[in-house]
Amino acid sequence: LRNLRLDFGLSQEKLCAELQRHGCDIGRSTYEKYETGELNIRISVLVALRKIYSCSYDAFFDGLDGE
Repeated sequence: LRNLRLDFGLSQEKLCAELQRHGCDIGRSTYEKYETGELNIRISVLVALRKIYSCSYDAFFDGLDGE
């Protein structure tokens, strides 16, 4: 999640504002927990992120398997 956000040049605050425009009421501290793995991401947020980034769902898992 962090890599995608940084690739798009977004701060956590700006991304959260964009998520809110897509119907996800989420604050920066909650989003930070998604990025650090402290909190499991809701599917509604994942769907909104896919729309914001115009990517496949696979992009969210790139690099997680150590390859």
